[in-house]
Amino acid sequence: MRNVNDPLAAAKKILALDLGKFKSVACVLDAASNTHRFETIITSPSAVHDLLVEVEPDRLVIEACSISGWVCDIARALEIVVQVANTNDQAWNWKKVKRKTDRVDAFKLAKLSLLGQITEVHIPEPPVRQWKSLIKYRHGLIDRRTAIKNTIRSLLDSQGLSMPHKARAWTKMAIAELSELARPLSECSPLELWRGQLHIELRSLKEIGESIAECDGKLNPMAAADERVARLQTIPFVGPRLAELVVSTIGDPHRFANARQVSAYAGLVPRQFQSGTLDHLGRITGQGPGLLRRVLVQAAWGMQRKETRAKIVFERLCHGQKTRRKKAAVALARKILVWCWAMMRDGTKWDESFECEAAAAT
Repeated sequence: MRNVNDPLAAAKKILALDLGKFKSVACVLDAASNTHRFETIITSPSAVHDLLVEVEPDRLVIEACSISGWVCDIARALEIVVQVANTNDQAWNWKKVKRKTDRVDAFKLAKLSLLGQITEVHIPEPPVRQWKSLIKYRHGLIDRRTAIKNTIRSLLDSQGLSMPHKARAWTKMAIAELSELARPLSECSPLELWRGQLHIELRSLKEIGESIAECDGKLNPMAAADERVARLQTIPFVGPRLAELVVSTIGDPHRFANARQVSAYAGLVPRQFQSGTLDHLGRITGQGPGLLRRVLVQAAWGMQRKETRAKIVFERLCHGQKTRRKKAAVALARKILVWCWAMMRDGTKWDESFECEAAAAT
């Protein structure tokens, strides 16, 4: 039950917005008279602002989406309490619903908010959102660079040509050798069109590399200026890219009461199936920020190869079985996140005694 002093509990008029790309449907629910009405507006900052001023709701409820950030900014500027619903929650499972419209969605938002059954998503302030956006954009560039490298390997494989393995294929000398094979597409004969494709891919690879370096040039000083990012980098083999992603995603560490909550937020806790005497734990839920989860797992695989306490934790989680290595990597990723969260919460740097205690508690 909510505290009577909680602003969410005191709301008498709830405005729920089903946000769309071009138009949005609003449901105004009056809790006192148990009545509601609908209104359709254009999805623009001015229209949303005018609606909020007109309705003067005690609470605004919206779904988490790409435009929920600026909607929150408008409501917060007007000192209106905002709830942002997590659309990955089970309440948004529409598989067996016979009728689904914008009005039904808006009314459902309002009713769930009134009943206190909204699973909320944290929307940070604009500077943090911009920081997160650049971090995410950089990781997208990395993915695009990987796709280009895979295309180049595929082109050479199709011609019976081989490339060095892993990073050796992308040294300056290796790139120079590939450039000798490439030709502008306009100069390629019908039997050598693959050389033109290689020329285009190498050009794209160079441009992507320059874009990544440009992003790093902006992110590096931002990371250096944040003491939280610097603190997390005291963990062995945690670099600025992982540290800044954890800090920008978690934000205020005090919004999580314990380690399980922060692990659940990142989707690193197992699914639970319970019925009667059956209580089964399955795969991880996979909810929450997927990029954070992916980078943490990548970091776990890297850390377990080094002679650190993380490797001790990893080996213990494997129980001597090779088939458990993937599960152990996910479990180690969860531990890395918990270590980072605890250091952010307590304002402390990494020390070996903390690491040993964490390893012993596995």
